[in-house]
Amino acid sequence: MTDPPVTPKSRPLASGDGWAISEVVCTAGPRDRPYEEQHSRTSIAIVIGGTFQYQTSTGCELMTPGSLLLGNAGDCFTCTHEHGKGDRCLSFSYSEEFREQVAEGASRSRFSTPRLPPMRDLSSLVARASEVLSGADPFHHRASFEELGVRALAQASQLESGRAPRPAGSEPSSLARVTRVVRSIENDLEVPRDLASLAQIARLTPYHFLRVFEAVTGTTPHQYLLRMRLRRAATRLRTERAKILDIALACGFGDISNFNRAFRAEFGVSPRAYRSLA
Repeated sequence: MTDPPVTPKSRPLASGDGWAISEVVCTAGPRDRPYEEQHSRTSIAIVIGGTFQYQTSTGCELMTPGSLLLGNAGDCFTCTHEHGKGDRCLSFSYSEEFREQVAEGASRSRFSTPRLPPMRDLSSLVARASEVLSGADPFHHRASFEELGVRALAQASQLESGRAPRPAGSEPSSLARVTRVVRSIENDLEVPRDLASLAQIARLTPYHFLRVFEAVTGTTPHQYLLRMRLRRAATRLRTERAKILDIALACGFGDISNFNRAFRAEFGVSPRAYRSLA
């Protein structure tokens, strides 16, 4: 007799007319049997931690921290954890009427891809989601959640409608190697940032690793690592009272000038202004 599949735990955070937001935590691992689920409504999930493979009618992609899972109402899907255990997401669901109102300018009525990768246009949204789940959000109320839900749907619809579908499928060995690197980056802030060291973790040549990583995650290793560090810094700026310099150093930046420059390029404002906007 086989063990029953591990089901994710969902904690409702807020809901309103046509929308709902939940924290979803899954503890499944490589030995757990996946099972088929179904999106009852249009769904978006911001991946906060962990990795998993998401397969639905629009394709199969590796979900990593900073990426957005996209689901169409009525579509069946499976999530597998073949190369690592557990994940945590901030999940949004929308009625058809709500989706039509928010995504009015989008060229497609349904998502045509299963994922949006970590990208600059999403950094502020992902940092805000991490801030909400940190428990230190000073605006932890229904209106704030609704604004976050509207923003997630609007950005996802606009960005997804402008992206061409990617070639389907990645070799299982590539998924395993890239997942190993992604989880190393997530769990160890001291992981080297140079391409050769990351390629060594994946046990690939730098050139092969660069091509494989971008094909699987949708972004380069340098961009992925930089964005993860910047999102962590953004969350800490609004949830901690530590000095900006100390936060920059703790998040893996060697000096304050490089941190300020990278932060402004990613979020459009300085770290000090970002903190004050809270």
